Amino acid sequence: MQIKSAVFNMSARDLQSAPDWNRPEFAFIGRSNVGKSSMINMLSNKDALAKVSATPGKTQLLNFFVMNESWSLVDLPGYGYAKVAKSEKINFNESVGDYLEQRDNLRLVFVLVDSRLTPQPIDVSFVSWLVDCRVPFALVFTKADKQSPTKTQATVKAFLETLPENLAGIPQVITSSSKNRTGRIAILKLIEQALAE
Repeated sequence: MQIKSAVFNMSARDLQSAPDWNRPEFAFIGRSNVGKSSMINMLSNKDALAKVSATPGKTQLLNFFVMNESWSLVDLPGYGYAKVAKSEKINFNESVGDYLEQRDNLRLVFVLVDSRLTPQPIDVSFVSWLVDCRVPFALVFTKADKQSPTKTQATVKAFLETLPENLAGIPQVITSSSKNRTGRIAILKLIEQALAE
């Protein structure tokens, strides 16, 4: 797939204010500072389509981009931990949960995971939630240029071993580096396959 056009359409505060269209949507989400904006810019071949910030958690809204005038890439706010009554629980925008659970034209969620880290409980919890909600997803291990391929593969293997038992089959796994532009073709190929279904 070639990306011939990539245009910002709108930001939405919640599911109710999301675009009223039937375009297939592909959402990108991950822990804050996982490299999501850089990846969206790499996929679109535009350096400033998504704003890259040194401050984690900058994305607060659901951002919709129209790609090739036919499908939408959706940039979702990153998730983190919230301290609640001396405990920590996964914290992601309530509107993100509504979007992931209820958006009819959502075809696939790309969950971005930092390839340099051992499996983080927050990533594991989020993926488990997607499995429980039966939301289709693929795993994208980012920042692979910052370490050896052997270390990245070890991270991927360790993460897959944490996946819940009720997951039907192993999800698609892509390793990527926005800096080296690796993983771009594999991600676009998955989107192309989903559009053809």
